[in-house]
Amino acid sequence: MWGTVARAGILDEAAIVCETAAGVFRAGANILISYYAKELAGWIDEGRFG
Repeated sequence: MWGTVARAGILDEAAIVCETAAGVFRAGANILISYYAKELAGWIDEGRFG
């Protein structure tokens, strides 16, 4: 769903995924399993996460 809206130019996919992941960790998770794992790892390396 996020990919479709991002391709339409309505939102920034990286920003939404990073904010969602940050929320999961703020809620107390120690690990996150996601279809976006590879992309999220790249965005963390770029400094877009957090």
